[in-house]
Amino acid sequence: MTHLVFICGHAGTGKTTLARRLIGPLIRATGEAFCLLDKDTLYGVYSAAAIGALTGDPNDRDSPLFLQHFRDPEYRGLFDTAADNLRLGIGVIAVGPLSREVRERKLFDHAWLGVPKDVKISVVWVSADEDTARERIIARGNPNDAYKLAHWDEYRQRRFTPTPEQCDGLLTFDNTAPKPADDDALVARIVQAPRTSGATLPPVPG
Repeated sequence: MTHLVFICGHAGTGKTTLARRLIGPLIRATGEAFCLLDKDTLYGVYSAAAIGALTGDPNDRDSPLFLQHFRDPEYRGLFDTAADNLRLGIGVIAVGPLSREVRERKLFDHAWLGVPKDVKISVVWVSADEDTARERIIARGNPNDAYKLAHWDEYRQRRFTPTPEQCDGLLTFDNTAPKPADDDALVARIVQAPRTSGATLPPVPG
């Protein structure tokens, strides 16, 4: 069985850092080869060039223009690249905010994602308190975050906590100050998680 693990959450929650911590333990726990697909690594340079050509600002990644014309194609490319690896028997950890897809529960839909039906999907929602997330965004100094920081009151309205209905089958992880045991517990839940959405799982402590 091949695993597809989505690591989702808002900016500054530590999604990529968590994914890098998990990939080795997941390889050992499942016996599978895994690849890490981070949306920003895959498409960040290209999208910066494209949006820069249109607006003169290559870091304009939170504007209405970017969200309307670039967001969904980036994600479709992420899903298609994941599907190619999964068909080769390579497990995938896919990293991206994916908040809309979590709200709409599309990440549990094999057909919508375009991945083989026998793939075991786990969706992890990563959170951190707002102050910690903002501090991390400032500390990393990524120009792509300039719009978020300049329009923080607007951006923070887009941050949400999944409802009980949206949490059905969702694995939640508090990444504010995680301990190694928290990572171990999350790996165990990914390996043991149902193949599709099922009973609500309690959050991983952190």
